[in-house]
Amino acid sequence: MARNDETESPKRKRKGASVMVWLLMAMLVTGLGGYGVTNYGGRVAAIGSVGGRDIDVKDYGRALQAEMNALGAQAGTQLTMQQARDMGIDARVRQQLVTQTAVDDAADRIGVSVGDARVAQDITAMPSFHGAAGGFDRQTYKMTLDRNNLTEAEFEAKIRDDLARALVQGAVTGGFVAPAAVTDTLYNFIGERRGFSLLVLSEADLATPLAAPTDADLKAFYDANVAAFTKPEAKRITYVSLLPEKLAATMPVDDAELKKLYDQHHDEYVKPERRLVERLVFGTEDEAKAAKARLDAGESFEKLVEERGLKLIDIDLGDVTQAELGAAGADIFAMPEPGVIGPLPSDLGPALYRMNAVLAAQETSFDDAREMLTLDYQTDAARRAITDRSEAINDALAGGATLEDLAREQAMDLGTIDYAAGSDEGIAAYPAFREAADAANAGDFPETVALEDGGLVALRLDEIVPATPIPFDEAREGVTQAWRAEALHKALLAEAEAMREKVAAGTSIGTLGVVSVTPEIARNGFVEGAPPSLLPAVFAMSEGEAKVIEDKGFVALVQLDRVAPAEQEGEGPAALKGAIAAQAEQALAQDAFALFARAEADIGGITLNQAAIDAVHAQMR
Repeated sequence: MARNDETESPKRKRKGASVMVWLLMAMLVTGLGGYGVTNYGGRVAAIGSVGGRDIDVKDYGRALQAEMNALGAQAGTQLTMQQARDMGIDARVRQQLVTQTAVDDAADRIGVSVGDARVAQDITAMPSFHGAAGGFDRQTYKMTLDRNNLTEAEFEAKIRDDLARALVQGAVTGGFVAPAAVTDTLYNFIGERRGFSLLVLSEADLATPLAAPTDADLKAFYDANVAAFTKPEAKRITYVSLLPEKLAATMPVDDAELKKLYDQHHDEYVKPERRLVERLVFGTEDEAKAAKARLDAGESFEKLVEERGLKLIDIDLGDVTQAELGAAGADIFAMPEPGVIGPLPSDLGPALYRMNAVLAAQETSFDDAREMLTLDYQTDAARRAITDRSEAINDALAGGATLEDLAREQAMDLGTIDYAAGSDEGIAAYPAFREAADAANAGDFPETVALEDGGLVALRLDEIVPATPIPFDEAREGVTQAWRAEALHKALLAEAEAMREKVAAGTSIGTLGVVSVTPEIARNGFVEGAPPSLLPAVFAMSEGEAKVIEDKGFVALVQLDRVAPAEQEGEGPAALKGAIAAQAEQALAQDAFALFARAEADIGGITLNQAAIDAVHAQMR
């Protein structure tokens, strides 16, 4: 008998709500009959078997299509069968069905099953079978099954198997308790804290300043690192463009239209007096008065906010006009300086208002706004003009015009660029151009591409320019910077190592430079400005030990000051231990079920019918 190891470790499931029930419901809701998965292989009814149980060909088709639909929805496209096979989706679905069938076979052998009443209870509770009145509807049940090429007997048998499988799985996975040694070890590892001192070195910490490089130094560095000073392979592209920013200056300006534009955006140019305000709302007038009394007695506004479970951002109204403050507006605008006032009415109830700043009225006259209005007007007119000319440009291209012809006849700008993937200079600053350039191939017919600002471009791939080293004289500035960065890093490492030796000999790290102290931090903490390698190094050190930490552009000396064991008492530690124990128990249960399913598959024996599998795949292309 052929063997196949297509079993997997399924996730732990809630009793009475196993994966098959919801998989079947997903198939019913999406109506997979419409995807051509209703019939496979002629008379072939199974793609294989485990023990005395067959793996139904239609179950495989439906499960495979459901998985493809789910992943396709995430990717925003419908997956083909070939794509699914390349991703291993078909193998994963077979593994799931082999595992389920192995457990079903075990349930048969053990004699585990459920009665008709329990099957009926689950089916009548499924929303997919409810009618307009809200309860189970026999006609809806029958029609839904018919649409999915399922008989009542087939579906009810699957529900019965699913419930029986859940019972077997519950028996296998229930009762596991995480060993105290595992829970304690993991908790102590996670909960441990460490305190350390960090001295980040800079060029100012060097005992001897860096010497200036000689030409020989730079040339040797260039030769040793020539790959860093090599232009990448590029596409030499000729293009013509019509851009609003260049065309705008040629657009005529109508003063009447400018005035109309100014009036349309009046609120942007004429802003009334405003206030920066925060509002803290209370349930009753008495509560608001009591809070104001506490403020008058010296308590802070921030404390009142915190007591309400809020943050200042939650009560910030921003800059508001008197009208926007409603009934409270007059009193707040009458305040001569920042402060807290209230209780005053609000649309949410009595509130205290904190006024933080007075923003004076602002007015930009038409004459003052003219320059900006003119630029906006001409740019908009340029976009319209480009749109009007796009048809003529497309017609010219369709008629065989070259880019050079377009430059002459359509007054477009002609240019050339050596474009490499990721370039964003010049015309390549436009994402639409980059996308077109990435897709361009030799011999492609030029087509117009709409740019994000309303411009238009057409391009042609002339040749592929191989990667070429930049001449030394041209690259000198970059070579100098890179040489200096490397020399500085080496010098800082040497200085840091000398400091480490001093600390090891008893010198206080605080006497060697400016030190930042972190009193306590967890393994998953964050140290601003430090590389990710810092904390793993700190948690591998012994108390009092000093170590040099380096990364690109970063050199530091760190000394471990304190090791703080994980706290053992309190609600926080108890909750974390509970979560660790729950995860450990779930892992044990999953491992136990995986071993059980694999053993049952080995006992029953697995056979797979490749011809039936191929038939399913063929109908799903």
